[in-house]
Amino acid sequence: MEELDVLCVGNAIVDIIARCEDDFLIENRITKAAMNLIDAERAELLYSRMGPAVEASGGSAGNTAAGIASFGGRSAFFGKVARDPLGDIYEHDITAQGVVFRTARLEGPPPTARSMIFVTPDGERSMNTYLGACVELGPEDVDAEIVAASKVTYFEGYLWDPPRAKEAIRQCARIAHENGREVSMTLSDPFCVDRYRDEFLELMRSGTVDIVFANEHEAMSLYQTASLEAALDALDADCKLAAVTRSEHGSIVTRKGERIAVNAIDIAELVDTTGAGDLYASGFLHGYTTGRSLEDCAHLGSLAAGLVIQQIGPRPHRSLRQAGIDSGLVAEPVASQ
Repeated sequence: MEELDVLCVGNAIVDIIARCEDDFLIENRITKAAMNLIDAERAELLYSRMGPAVEASGGSAGNTAAGIASFGGRSAFFGKVARDPLGDIYEHDITAQGVVFRTARLEGPPPTARSMIFVTPDGERSMNTYLGACVELGPEDVDAEIVAASKVTYFEGYLWDPPRAKEAIRQCARIAHENGREVSMTLSDPFCVDRYRDEFLELMRSGTVDIVFANEHEAMSLYQTASLEAALDALDADCKLAAVTRSEHGSIVTRKGERIAVNAIDIAELVDTTGAGDLYASGFLHGYTTGRSLEDCAHLGSLAAGLVIQQIGPRPHRSLRQAGIDSGLVAEPVASQ
């Protein structure tokens, strides 16, 4: 199989995104700026109360895969959807963006996962996710050929919620390392870190995971410290490479004592933070798998994150490759003679 840059593994979720006021969150007992797992009944209730919405393929790792493809990279995705209308939307959407997606569909219930994302005027997103078919992702869905062909296999911390997915991730990591590849994860959410702190640390300290992505709150939560510097020192000790995002303050990349700080890009307007961390990872991993310096990787991450927060939805509306060219971060293609 042709070599791939990044395989992303995660929950295949159709995002349903709508704007709302803070009062709506309070009235409906929604935890702001977090991912709340909900059951089918609450999913129906919240959907009935939503205003006008945009539907698109989503899920953290799926967003990263789409971002890499938008940069012109070669990405693949493992994630489970059902044979239903939302599954059709997901498969069409992610494939149309250039991502290799051939995970077998689930026949029968539960239905395809969906996440109702409420965006408040400050741009914060509050996610209410019904996992549905996602929980059925398991070791049988691991395509060893794709894992072996991918320079980096990247998975989301959210995937640690459905139990069989853990087996799939460990299987991917074993295949990747047997083929001289690397494994990366994103911590996903402070609440996710609280649920699986010991397991996440074991993944890092055992060498199952080589590269870690986190925002500063997740990093400090992982080590139960109020000091970002202490968290960075701990990450240095526990993994090969880590990138920690800091919203408008940019990001810090750390590798065995080497620290690289990169600014966020200037933006015209903060519209929706959905997918910011996912797109940062896409830019960083695109740079990493194409041999760029760590500083360039972080700048590419900042570019992708900065662009996606100026729009509704987690998938870039314009070519990230062209945005990279326009900003001078990506070389212009050489015209053939």
